[in-house]
Amino acid sequence: MKPLGNRVLIKREQAQTTKGGILLPDTAKEKPKIGEVVAVGPGKMDEEGKIHPMHVRVGDRVLFSAYAGTEVKNEDSSTEYLIMSEEEILGVIV
Repeated sequence: MKPLGNRVLIKREQAQTTKGGILLPDTAKEKPKIGEVVAVGPGKMDEEGKIHPMHVRVGDRVLFSAYAGTEVKNEDSSTEYLIMSEEEILGVIV
C-alpha cells in the first residue's frame, strides 16, 4: 500500500504484557500509541502546485494520539496498520 498526499502508513507496535506477567484479553488492553513508519506519501501540495516534502521517513518510530488515523488490515496477514496524515503524528522518537 502506498499512501497519497501527506499521508503515512504506520505499523502499530504490539501490546506488552503487564509487569506482573498477567495476560489481559484484547478488549481490556490499551492499544499502543507508538508505531513504525512503513510508507510515506510524496507530500502535501499547496495552492501553487508545489509539493512540500514529508518530515517523517520510512523506519522512523513515531508517537500519535489514541484516536489518530484509520485502521487497515492486510489481507495476507493479521498485521494491523494505521493510515493517517502527517499532522496527526505528535513526534518522532529518537
